[in-house]
Amino acid sequence: MGNLKTKELTQIGYADNKQRSLAVNMIAKHFKHYSKAEMIGLLTGIRQQPDTYLSNELTGKIAETFISKTNKRAAVSYELKDRHAPLSIFGEENIEPPAIKQMELALKLPVSLRGALMPDAHSGYGLPIGGVLAVKNAVIPYGVGMDIGCRMALSIIDVDERYLKRYAYQIKQAINDHTHFGIDGGLSTSQYHEVLDSPVFNQTALLKKLHGKAVKQLGSSGSGNHFVEFGLIELYEDNTLNLPPAQYMALLSHSGSRGLGANIARHYTQIAIDTCKLPREAQPLAWLDLDTEPGQEYWLSMNLAGDYAKACHDRIHTNLLKALGLKALTKVENHHNFAWKDTLSDCTEAIIHRKGATPAHHGELGIIPGSMATPAYLVMGKGHDDALNSASHGAGRAMSRKEARENITGSAMKKMLADAGVTLIGGSLDENPSAYKNIEMVLAAQQQLIEVQGKFYPRIVRMDKE
Repeated sequence: MGNLKTKELTQIGYADNKQRSLAVNMIAKHFKHYSKAEMIGLLTGIRQQPDTYLSNELTGKIAETFISKTNKRAAVSYELKDRHAPLSIFGEENIEPPAIKQMELALKLPVSLRGALMPDAHSGYGLPIGGVLAVKNAVIPYGVGMDIGCRMALSIIDVDERYLKRYAYQIKQAINDHTHFGIDGGLSTSQYHEVLDSPVFNQTALLKKLHGKAVKQLGSSGSGNHFVEFGLIELYEDNTLNLPPAQYMALLSHSGSRGLGANIARHYTQIAIDTCKLPREAQPLAWLDLDTEPGQEYWLSMNLAGDYAKACHDRIHTNLLKALGLKALTKVENHHNFAWKDTLSDCTEAIIHRKGATPAHHGELGIIPGSMATPAYLVMGKGHDDALNSASHGAGRAMSRKEARENITGSAMKKMLADAGVTLIGGSLDENPSAYKNIEMVLAAQQQLIEVQGKFYPRIVRMDKE
């Protein structure tokens, strides 16, 4: 470290012990050949322009401390309302009481306007999974969730069951070669999508830092209930896709915004919790005012994460269809874990959070999956006002992951899959079909919200093996 003293570090703006310690270690390890003037110049540059040094692995940690300091804002305390705002519940008889209590708590926030609970609902962190919450001019990071813009994508392909049976081996090979599952890593072949060139990546220090991870993980899938599967879809008469009613092969994928979304969620949740003080039981529902800089940054980042999740599905579908020499007749997509600007039926402008709920405006198409061994449904929204134009995003969990592991053996799960005609690549006991609610029951509870257009049966499924 030469003769650069604590007092001198303090004079150039290294005011706390953490910053001084990081500076001492960095200089000693990587810049000990610098003169005293060069050391001071480097450290001053990091303090004055931390954004510039954030992506460098040597200087990034120090730069982060200055960015977090400049982002500190005064905290404001809020009280909850005595009574919760209006709540509509669909399929209440099959929703656990704690999930309903969570939703009622969220509707006591001073910014809350209305809420709805979908029939696949179960408890989550902050807002329950299956919760839809309309608020005024604010966004709740945990009302969106960790996996921002988690998405379903369905490609209907111009072949039928004969192709699936004849080329099952090649399909499995393609899934193995062109998908990647797990929290870390990405595909072995470099991927490209125009989203990587988005100027939004340069608009905040956090997004600049996350660009490299986004490049690496493009076209890959996460863990948990994320999947890529080939199967057969039965399209019904008079479907809005204008395809002949028949059975087609289809490719269905479910995953989100990977490390990009998770890091955005963590970063802005912390800012929300630091600046929006609520009673302890409601603190995970801390919000960002959209008129503030952090609120605008989160909104920008959330939308980029949504675009990135779509790009991952684009690469998955393009890569697999190309590898198999197939062509999609059409593609249907929808996403959840997101917030949208919308207008309520009374003309109030609102931000609608759908955490594990599917947008279902009138005529809007979506996909509601069951499990690895039960059907998924292609649906069209009916635009139901009480549901805030929403529907369920799946069957919904009936068991926690721990319960799911304890309630079935590997051999019992294999038999369940064999009986359903499903081949599983990877997968875990956490995701066994009995861990989910009955998809038919969940569909029946929302007949007023959606109209079924087709039924998809999984045949070759890949998931993360945890």
